[in-house]
Amino acid sequence: MSLAPSPPVSTPARAAVRQRVREREPRFGWRTRERLFGVVLATVMLIVVSAMIGPFIWMFVTSLKTADQIIETPPTLIPRPATLQHFARLFDELAFLRIFLNSLIVTTSITAVSLFFNSLGGYTFAKFNFPYKNLLFMALILTMMVPMQVTMLPAFLLLKELGLLNTYLGLILPAMSSVFGIFLMRQFIYSIPDSLIESGRLDGCSELRIFWSIILPQCRPALAALGIFTFMAAWQDFLFPLIILHDESMYTLPVALATLSGQHATDWGLLMAGSLVVILPIATVFMFMQRRFVAGITLTGMK
Repeated sequence: MSLAPSPPVSTPARAAVRQRVREREPRFGWRTRERLFGVVLATVMLIVVSAMIGPFIWMFVTSLKTADQIIETPPTLIPRPATLQHFARLFDELAFLRIFLNSLIVTTSITAVSLFFNSLGGYTFAKFNFPYKNLLFMALILTMMVPMQVTMLPAFLLLKELGLLNTYLGLILPAMSSVFGIFLMRQFIYSIPDSLIESGRLDGCSELRIFWSIILPQCRPALAALGIFTFMAAWQDFLFPLIILHDESMYTLPVALATLSGQHATDWGLLMAGSLVVILPIATVFMFMQRRFVAGITLTGMK
């Protein structure tokens, strides 16, 4: 049975079909929608960046204002005239060089010692086999759930018995290693080939020599990332130094800045100038180490 050919569609019917298709099509082409999405995304990112950078800009501007301009209503963004008197007062009234030196000594010591012991612990858990290794590692990870405030009192009592209160060593010893640092280094070292370690042993190297000459050079990205984390945490640590230190000459920067906030009045210009000086080392370290920091986090996550 042959099928009869369908009758041709008339010209008005074709025009009506095309009109319906055009109505269903989006008003904007894909290029226009892509540009619109880019504008919306850029606007959102600008708002987010402004919200993050805004407090730092305001801190910098406030540190350059006079006392009258700081309390002026409505507030002004540009100080007229700009002054450096608050920065001068930091060094005259607070012995700021001494306080800055305290923070620098404590922070660099904690960072260096912590990197060594954390990488040594990570190497032990990654490349050595001993009884209950996995159980000990899981127990170590579980201690991350314990809040830092819980261990402060035992640490204080122990340091008091050792006579290490109000000393640099009292701040450095409790931060010699961390669970996070051991975990981070263990994850990175775990992927280093065992053949490199075996080659070192065949050459007569001791385990410490293998660790120092073979393992550590391979861990530079992870060490850089961990170093930035440790430096930032030690530099801005406030609560533990506040408990351990009682002599103003031993204060670190966060503790010294807290003394600028009085119960009835606060010297905002001096506080903003001090805060600006405090964040400069952190910003400088991250600026020069950001590539290694990103590489270390990426490689550790992949391994």
